[in-house]
Amino acid sequence: MKVNNISIKNIKIQQNYIIQNIFNLASQPYCYTNKIQQLTQTINQTVSKIENICSTQQITPANLTNSSRKIYAWLKFLSEEQNLQIHLNSTYRVRQIIAQILSTEQQSAVEIMVEFTNLAGLYQGKRSSKVVALKINEGFINAEEEVLQALVKCTLFGKNLESTRLIRGFASSEEYIAVLLELDLIAEVIAENPQGNFYNLNELFDQLNFEYFAANLVKPRLVWSQIKTYRKFGHYEPARDRVVISTTLDNAYIPKFVPEFVLYHELLHKYHGTKWVNGKRMVHTNQFRSDERKFKFYTEADEWLKKLTLNQS
Repeated sequence: MKVNNISIKNIKIQQNYIIQNIFNLASQPYCYTNKIQQLTQTINQTVSKIENICSTQQITPANLTNSSRKIYAWLKFLSEEQNLQIHLNSTYRVRQIIAQILSTEQQSAVEIMVEFTNLAGLYQGKRSSKVVALKINEGFINAEEEVLQALVKCTLFGKNLESTRLIRGFASSEEYIAVLLELDLIAEVIAENPQGNFYNLNELFDQLNFEYFAANLVKPRLVWSQIKTYRKFGHYEPARDRVVISTTLDNAYIPKFVPEFVLYHELLHKYHGTKWVNGKRMVHTNQFRSDERKFKFYTEADEWLKKLTLNQS
């Protein structure tokens, strides 16, 4: 039986309230812990309300309308305090860049609004004599300073070749795509079931754990998603200790070593954890890449994934 998509009443109002809170908190480089905790609590309460509505309607967040689902996924993403902290830091950095440029133009009295959100495009910028408003895709929260400057310059002065090159370059990066995929997968996981149509993630894990981790790795939650991905086929969510693998790989014509390699890659994220360098999250360290190449069918799996990416794009 087909389930009609459900829209959450006033969800946009709740999102705008949280966006304003984030913007206010991001007026300084380091936020007070108690204020971040209060904001996290507000976000979690909003997420719980949405999930309770879905439960009452006997649906999952995947059955929400597109606009409600995108907001829910964004809120769920920020409910992880680490993600919220990066989001706040990036909001602060963009505020500072805008303020510095306006100051050189002697227009410091102009009202500024900055938000990172689950946007369909890369960014939306608006400038008038009184207001500078910039909406940025959540995927840019890990962007370097020069990329954030490029977003601001395009908003303040119009697009130019160099700024557009920087923006599009980062939008093609693994850091950007990983955030977008996580946002997609939050709502698209229909049921936490490791058994696919062709491959069982529990069986793949047991084999990988024995062969590469001396059977010492604690099993995370293993699930197939329902989303068809184009560039990245898996994701590890530390807060939920969950590995999500795209159903793109659950196919009879795809060799077993392909989903096996993607699962191995995500298990390495769990094994190595996250390193922080100058406030930036580093997930693919030299040691990570070295371990990744230990996979016995590394070259063959890498070629298969490249082929899948080309065929689907």
